Amino acid sequence: MELLSGYSLPWLAGLVVALAITGTIAGLLAGLLGVGGGIVIVPVLYHLFTLLGVDESVKMHVAVGTSLATIIPTSFISARSHKAKGNLDEPLFKSLVLPLFIGVVIGSFASGYVSGDVLSIVFASIALLVAANMAFRSKAKPVAESLPRSPFKQIMGTFIGGFSTLMGIGGGTLSVPILNAFNVPMHRAVGTAAAIGMVISIPGAIGFLLNGWNVENTPPLTIGYINLIGFALIVPMTMWMAPVGARMANATTAARLKLAFAFFLFITAVRMFYGVLG
Repeated sequence: MELLSGYSLPWLAGLVVALAITGTIAGLLAGLLGVGGGIVIVPVLYHLFTLLGVDESVKMHVAVGTSLATIIPTSFISARSHKAKGNLDEPLFKSLVLPLFIGVVIGSFASGYVSGDVLSIVFASIALLVAANMAFRSKAKPVAESLPRSPFKQIMGTFIGGFSTLMGIGGGTLSVPILNAFNVPMHRAVGTAAAIGMVISIPGAIGFLLNGWNVENTPPLTIGYINLIGFALIVPMTMWMAPVGARMANATTAARLKLAFAFFLFITAVRMFYGVLG
């Protein structure tokens, strides 16, 4: 635990509070926007690891791996809440499971060969593009009346699974705007994205666990690229708040959901670019 030995008790207490608040916000967003919470967890962990002096070569990998691990229970709770409200499109979800899994395998394999800066740039670039799409096309017509047929739908699922794994998110960041662009109603897109998070987070977390198994310079209490301290402090709050977010989503208009989604993605992208280029 020598990495933490240079910090005072009040500072460490503040760290605990920061992680608990992160879990609270992530849980709300998981239920509200179907994003799995990773869009908040990854940049927060990245900056906390920077403050703690975690090695540059591993801190983004640990942030992403830990985020994927926390999404496992969060996405389950969120998906269950949305299913109870009729917002989960089960036929659509089942048709995407296999291509999503293939994408996760590809993303997990690639994560073992890319640097932390590359992961950060991937995260920030995609988040910024999605934010712009959601903000400026919030009232635009769908690009198509229905989802594309095979094999294009499978390619779409593989893309979502692969890049979501590299970003450490549950898939909602990509799947919500993509599904909505193909005329899937916003509330149903959010509910289906919550279930997609389960398909991405479980194999994705396993991949980061294995990729970081023998890596040195990771933070204390880290197995592979999954930090147990962050996991233990974030998960209880996300599981508690995800159903609250789902109830908020059901009471919120689609237009407001889109604007909220775009706002959080934009802030996140700016913070991540600053972390790499600043």
